[in-house]
Amino acid sequence: MTPAEDLAQRLAAARRDGRHLRDLPPDLVPADADAAYRVQDRVAALLGWAPLGWKIAGTNPVMRERLRQPEPILGRSFAPFLRDSPAVLEHATLVDPIVEAEIVFRIARDLPPRGTPWTRDEVLAAVAEVRCGTEVAECRIPMDPRPAFTAILADGSGNGHYVLGAAIPPGTDLAALPVQVAVNGTVRRTGTGAEVMGDPIMAVVWLANRRNGLGDGLRAGEIVSSGTCTGMLAPRPGDSVEARFGDLPPVRVTFT
Repeated sequence: MTPAEDLAQRLAAARRDGRHLRDLPPDLVPADADAAYRVQDRVAALLGWAPLGWKIAGTNPVMRERLRQPEPILGRSFAPFLRDSPAVLEHATLVDPIVEAEIVFRIARDLPPRGTPWTRDEVLAAVAEVRCGTEVAECRIPMDPRPAFTAILADGSGNGHYVLGAAIPPGTDLAALPVQVAVNGTVRRTGTGAEVMGDPIMAVVWLANRRNGLGDGLRAGEIVSSGTCTGMLAPRPGDSVEARFGDLPPVRVTFT
């Protein structure tokens, strides 16, 4: 068995069991991002779960420094972990959950691999709708001691649960949209859409071109969670968390 296959099987088992993958041998850690993404694809094949789309993280310099990564990162997401707001999640079943308020895009038509990069206008024209959302990220790779970032990439870049809220009206200035995360009624995080690569649509452009470089693309119907507007927040059992996007109805998640 190759190191890549060994890692993929270990990660798939950890995903199925909802647990950490501890004591990862150093020789299994992918050498670079492209190798890690190939492991991630293999994990998805082993799991066989219905696809949802993609998550993006590390979309501003502060987040990339915290995650020790040179560029944004991407991860596959899976349909069984999609919820509509208000949602209830059992905290004990989650692996190091982190709440992030994110602007979510649904793709209307395929953006297949091609020899030239996708442009902002082309990607924007391929968006069916934009929604308020929350990612409840999870990481099967223990953060203590802090792992190589390629191990996190192989683990789907910390993909987890996704909660969708209200549609954001067409024409909204996403970069200027104010975003808050409140826990039990108290605002704990604030930001704007500009935290995501200056404009969240640019994260989707990055994703389309990163997948293009891997010989793949984006497909009609996929959901893209574009990156946190408010940083990361670790919920506790019993917390009620609201992600607020301007004056739109909040996205609510309760952790039992």
